[in-house]
Amino acid sequence: MLHRRTVLAGCALAVTALATVATPAMAEPNNSPASSAVKPPPAMMEAMQRDLGLTPAQVDARLANEAKAMSTDAKVRAAIGDAYAGSWVSGTTSESFIVATSDASKAGAVLAAGAQPKIVSRNLAALDSAEAALDRAAANAPASTPVWYVDVRSNSVVVLSSNTAEAEAFVAASGADKSAVRVEQSAEQPQTFYNLQGGDAYYINSSARCSIGFPVRRGSTPGFVSAGHCGRAGNTTTGYNRVAQGTFQGSSFPGNDYSWVSVNSNWTPTNIVSYGNARVSGSSVAAVGSSICRAGSTTGWHCGTVQQLNASVRYSQGTVSGLTRTNVCAEPGDSGGSFISGSQAQGMTSGGSGNCSSGGTTYFQPVNEALSVYGLTLVTS
Repeated sequence: MLHRRTVLAGCALAVTALATVATPAMAEPNNSPASSAVKPPPAMMEAMQRDLGLTPAQVDARLANEAKAMSTDAKVRAAIGDAYAGSWVSGTTSESFIVATSDASKAGAVLAAGAQPKIVSRNLAALDSAEAALDRAAANAPASTPVWYVDVRSNSVVVLSSNTAEAEAFVAASGADKSAVRVEQSAEQPQTFYNLQGGDAYYINSSARCSIGFPVRRGSTPGFVSAGHCGRAGNTTTGYNRVAQGTFQGSSFPGNDYSWVSVNSNWTPTNIVSYGNARVSGSSVAAVGSSICRAGSTTGWHCGTVQQLNASVRYSQGTVSGLTRTNVCAEPGDSGGSFISGSQAQGMTSGGSGNCSSGGTTYFQPVNEALSVYGLTLVTS
C-alpha cells in the first residue's frame, strides 16, 4: 500500500498556460455513481472546512447536494438535447443546481429533472465552437494571453490577458465568434508543477519528481495515471522510497496532459489517495461550482471549487486543452497529483499560478479522458 512520504521539494517547474476545449471525449464514469453515502476522510473534511469556510454539517450537505447534481445533469442533457448550455451549483452548501438552456420552451423539462432553469442566448455547442476557434489559433496567442475557457455562468468564452488589446487582436484573428468572447484583464501566468504529487511521490529517470494521480489497471497490468509533462514513453520510474517501480507506457503533452505508468510486481495499486487516506469509488464528473480537493506531496490537502470545465491553457511548451480550472492552490512538487470531489476521482494536477500562501489557480487534466485513451480501469477497491 502506498503511504505518504516527505520528500525534497526540488524539481524544476516549467511552462505557462492551459486550455479549455469543447467538451472532450470522456470515458463513462467508472464503477459506482457519485454517492453522498461515502464520507471523506477527516483530513479532507478539515481542509474543506478550512478552505471553504464550512461547518461539518455544511460539508455533509454540500457533498450530498453535489452528488445529486452529478446525476441530475445527465438527465437534463438527455431531456433538452442541443438546447443545453451548461450547468453549475451555487450556494454555500450547493443547495441550488442551475441548468442553462438556449430554448425557453425547455424550462419545464429542466424543472422536471430537479434543476433551476436559466435562459441564455447561446447553447453549449456555440460556446465550444468559439473556444475551439481559439484553440486552433493557439500558436499565435501572445504571451500576455495564456488562458481561455468556456464560462457557462456568463454564457461566454472568457479570455484572460494582461494586455487586453493584444488579446482582442488574437480573438479577431482567430475567426471565433467575437460576440461570444469576453476579454478580462488578468495577471495570471499558469505553470506546470513538475515533481508534484497528488498522492505519493515518484521519480522519473532517477531525477525529476512527480506525483501519482490514481492507481489503474490495464487488463491484469497494474499502474497509475499522472501528468503527461512528467515523462515520456520509455522513461523509467522509482517510487517514494527510490525502489524500482515502473515504466511510462504512454504520455501526451502538450495538447493533453496525461500519462500512464505500468508498475512491477513489487507495487500493489489501491484506491487510496494519500494525505488523509481518501478512498476513490468512481469518476463521475463534478459540476461547475462543486467543492474539490487536491492532495500533493509539497502542500498536502487543499480545497476549493470547480470554476470552469474545458479550459485551454498555453504553456511555453504548447497549448493544453480540456483542462478543468479550479481555485485550489498548488505549488511545485504537486504535479500529477490527485483531484477528488467526495469519493469521485476528477483528475491529475497539471499546472497553475500562485501558491498556497497567497492563493492561486490550478488546472487539472480530467482523469476519464486518460482512462478512455489508454483503455484503463480506475482502481476503486
